[in-house]
Amino acid sequence: MSESFGSPGQIQPLSIGNVVSAAVRLYRSHLKTYLNLAAIAHLWILVPIYGWAKYAAISGLISRLAFGELIYQPESVQAARSHVNPRLWSFLRVGFQIGISLLVIYFGLAIVGGIVGGLLGVVLGSILGTTGVVVATTLAIILMVCILLLGLTWCYSRWVIAEVPLAVEENINGSESVARSWELTKGSVFRIQGVVLVAFIVTLPLVLVLNYLPSIFLIRLESGSTIYSIVSFISWIGSLIGGILIMPFWQALKAVLYLDLRSRREGLGLQLREPPLQDFR
Repeated sequence: MSESFGSPGQIQPLSIGNVVSAAVRLYRSHLKTYLNLAAIAHLWILVPIYGWAKYAAISGLISRLAFGELIYQPESVQAARSHVNPRLWSFLRVGFQIGISLLVIYFGLAIVGGIVGGLLGVVLGSILGTTGVVVATTLAIILMVCILLLGLTWCYSRWVIAEVPLAVEENINGSESVARSWELTKGSVFRIQGVVLVAFIVTLPLVLVLNYLPSIFLIRLESGSTIYSIVSFISWIGSLIGGILIMPFWQALKAVLYLDLRSRREGLGLQLREPPLQDFR
C-alpha cells in the first residue's frame, strides 16, 4: 500500500514532540479550511445515522488534506472529497466498529477487574479481618480502575488512526482500515500514548474554558429555572465551539502520526517532493 512520489527526500521518523508540533503547524497554516470543514461536520451530527456518517467522513477528509500537505502533494477540498465521499458508509462503519469494540473490551476488563478485586478481598479479609475488608475494597477499586484505564488506552492507541488509511489509501474498506491501524501501531503503543498525552495537554486549556467551565455554574443553579436554561445553552454553544476548534488539530495529528508510523513500520516507501519534511520536525 505504499506510494512513491519520486522525490530524493526520504521521510524520517519523528519524535513525540515533533509529531505534535507538526500537527500544530498544519492546523495553523490551514486554519480557515479546517475550521470550515469542522463546523460543517458538527452541524451534521444533529442528523441521525446519515449525519454521523458525514461527520466521520469529514473527519477523514481533514486527515487526508493534512496528509497531502505533509507529503507535498496538496489537494483541493473538492478533489479530496471525490475520494472520501464514495466511502461515506465505510467511515461510519469504522466509528461503530471501534466504539462497539471498546465497549466490549470495557465490560470484559470490568469483569476481570471485579474478579481480581473480589479474590483480593477474600484473601485480605481472611488475613486481616474487618480491617482487611476495608483495605481490600479500596485496593480492589483502585485495581479495577487501573485495569480499565490501561486496557482501554492500550486498545485506543492501536485504533487511534483507524479512519486515516480509509481516507488516504486506495482499495481499502472500513474493516481493512481498522486492521491497518492495528498493524501500523504494533510496537508503538507507548509512543502513541506519549503523543496523545502531549496533544491532550496542548488542547486542555481550550477544553477547560469552552467545555467544562460553563458547566461548573450549572451545579449551583436550580434545574428548570430560566437562568439554568440560559447557562445550559451557553454551555452547549461553548462545547460546540470547542469541538469545532479542536477536531481539526486531532485529525491533523492523526495524519502526522499515520505518516510517522508508516515510516517506522514500512521504511517508508513514501517519498517527499521538494522540500523535505524539515518544516515539520
